[in-house]
Amino acid sequence: MDAFYVSVELLRRPELRGKPVVVGGDAARGVVAAASYEARRFGVHSAMASSRARALCPGAVFIPPDMSLYLETSARLHDIFCSFTPLVEQISVDEAFLDVTGAGKLLGDPVRIAWALRDSVQEKESLSCSVGVAPNKFLAKLASEHAKPRATESAVDPGLQVFEVRPGEETAFLHRLPVSSLWGVGPATRDKLADLGIHTVEQLASVDESLLRRMVGDAHGSHLHRLAHGVDDRDVEPERIAKSIGNEETFARDLLTHDEMHAQLVRLCDSVARRTRAAGVAAGTVLLKVKFSSFETITRSVTPSVPVMSGPAMVAALEPALASVDPSQGVRLLGVHAQKLTVGVEAPMRLFDEEDDHVESLERDWLPASRAVDSIIDKFGAGSIGPASVMGRPRRPGESPFGPQSD
Repeated sequence: MDAFYVSVELLRRPELRGKPVVVGGDAARGVVAAASYEARRFGVHSAMASSRARALCPGAVFIPPDMSLYLETSARLHDIFCSFTPLVEQISVDEAFLDVTGAGKLLGDPVRIAWALRDSVQEKESLSCSVGVAPNKFLAKLASEHAKPRATESAVDPGLQVFEVRPGEETAFLHRLPVSSLWGVGPATRDKLADLGIHTVEQLASVDESLLRRMVGDAHGSHLHRLAHGVDDRDVEPERIAKSIGNEETFARDLLTHDEMHAQLVRLCDSVARRTRAAGVAAGTVLLKVKFSSFETITRSVTPSVPVMSGPAMVAALEPALASVDPSQGVRLLGVHAQKLTVGVEAPMRLFDEEDDHVESLERDWLPASRAVDSIIDKFGAGSIGPASVMGRPRRPGESPFGPQSD
């Protein structure tokens, strides 16, 4: 999707079209979640500090993120994708792989399908997307990036919208790209390669695999060697279980007491648990992340006796870890992540009066109520019901992952 968060926001604020718009926290600790192409002309980009974005583009309009809205839109987009092929692998809220190998007879060649897909998304959701067509997932991802709009100092170029890497033309497309285009080439690997005079994929492809393995490790070296030659034999995996589901919150004011941290823990666990239930998965492990005012970050993971998908059970699992944290220096961020996800299985009922594990007991008691709460929220909207300790607060649980808003 093209500038997904911003594009969704502009549907309900069309008067901002053509203006530099930033979705993210606009306070001192805010972070840019997404920027319109008009804002990108000034050098604003995602993951940038909002204060820096404001300095680069003083006229930018900041909009707080609404993750619930983006997830709802993403679900409808997934339905559109599935109308073209059942082989859809969603890899993020705004990106997916589609295997259309078997759709040719019905829908035409892959490029025709790509244009039809764009038209369908535009017609049904009034949103735009860029589509890459290629023989494998890695090249399709790069092709989609090549098709995207481009922001220059003078204008916004709409881009190619659809771009195909044809079979037999893989290396011609790849070799002109910088090595940073390859999956797995971060700053450290890029610097190692640069020390050897390797800056382009073409240069990397000429390096013997054994040398690459000695430079960056066996697995990573083999991975880069394959990508540099356009080799990626992974299948599109529909119904893939997410690796983790999480929410993090940066606060406008440091938290200084355990009571303040506990209230935020309840908020975050409630949000994460609802998302696990919506995905039909349970957390085998729950992780607590704490970032202090000094930017020191610690994490604590807990594996409960049963996989959990209710907020109270997640809170109970993480409370001992939270109690071990000293907040006196100031806590600027808390995060909760559900990990080791499995298809949701309810805690077993006890036949005899055995001594209950506390987390297991909470999970069994609260899961039916949590599902009833989900139904109420689905009918009446977010904020209609929730944990009593956090109701009436200005934000919904986990709704500010990109930093606080200014008052």
